[in-house]
Amino acid sequence: MAYTVSPLASPFPVLPDIAGATPHAVRAGYKDWGRCDLTYVTLDEGTTVAGVFTRNLCCSSEVELGRANITQGHARALVVNAGNSNAFTGYRGREAVEQIMDQVAAHLGCAREQVFVSSTGVIGVPLPKDKAREGVAKALLAEPCSWKEAANTIATTDTFAKGATATAMIGDTKVTISAIIKGSGMIAPDMATMLGYIFTDAAVEPAFLQQCLSAANERTFSCITVDSDTSTSDTVLAFATGKAGNTPLASFESAGADAFAAAIHDVCLQLSHLVVRDGEGAQKFIAVSVTGAVSDESARKVGMAIANSPLVKTAIAGEDANWGRVVMAVGKAGEPADRDRLSIGFGGTWAAREGLPLADYDEAPVAAHLKGQDISIEVDLGLGDGAATVWTCDLTHGYISINADYRS
Repeated sequence: MAYTVSPLASPFPVLPDIAGATPHAVRAGYKDWGRCDLTYVTLDEGTTVAGVFTRNLCCSSEVELGRANITQGHARALVVNAGNSNAFTGYRGREAVEQIMDQVAAHLGCAREQVFVSSTGVIGVPLPKDKAREGVAKALLAEPCSWKEAANTIATTDTFAKGATATAMIGDTKVTISAIIKGSGMIAPDMATMLGYIFTDAAVEPAFLQQCLSAANERTFSCITVDSDTSTSDTVLAFATGKAGNTPLASFESAGADAFAAAIHDVCLQLSHLVVRDGEGAQKFIAVSVTGAVSDESARKVGMAIANSPLVKTAIAGEDANWGRVVMAVGKAGEPADRDRLSIGFGGTWAAREGLPLADYDEAPVAAHLKGQDISIEVDLGLGDGAATVWTCDLTHGYISINADYRS
């Protein structure tokens, strides 16, 4: 099925090659579509890996095995299947993943635990082992492809390819990060987002790479939502090939560690925003900023309650400055809030302050703001110093149409 490109789409950036990481794309035929649907990335020996995974208790075997294998800290390959999530498929699903791991490991001469597999698509259908075997066999012999081709290959309902890049200086050495992601619906990650892969030529010890990724995740992927649904397959992996030749980063005491961590955060923020901008049926990108909470985590939870509210999201879709719906969402969040200290605004214009509508409130600038594509909602709880920003999109008829026809 072809999807209309999101009006919030961004052009795919020029992603630099990453020494030691080589993408390939082939067609395994998991669905009846005329495009590549299997991505294979080879990683040079010595590549370290970190990851964050879904907290969904009905996760796929790919997630279970990835979560177990990430602890050994090294990777030689990544395989991503699109069109079939292989989740809720029991032993048959696990056998398919293990078959892929063994097939690639035998080819590369590495441990199977160094082969990471992800799958995305329809839940409840076992990954066809014959198609997987044939697809991997083709991938092992395929010519390298571009990062954009890889990004298109991992997509399902995405309407545009998503990528991000950043650089950092570690001492006198410039290191580069290139990353791709897919995601459009079933986005409320509670850890990460659909499927994202970050590649860098920096030399980074596994524990510190995990520390950087986990910290970035908390302020990016865990702060977005499209529809409040946490996928069974959510995975974000970071791979560091070490080919830049810098002194390996082991902790924040290492020279250049702060710059590297900031670059990882930058890339994750770019990727997370791209996912929201491709939210199924989205017409508007919404930033919800919460201040005055009792803690940063409390602010994030209040922000997510607002961002997940169908009433708030449909009001924004209809360009209606119905701030009463924001009041409702704050009150239902389950976090400390005081009606008489609450302030709410749109686009920098306050509609209510300290529990009361402003007597001189002029809705005209708010109405003008809501006609745009980038929308901001501001909430001040007036209770403390906690603050957070979360991101979402509006809820339109397009979301219903895409998901009602998803398996067709």
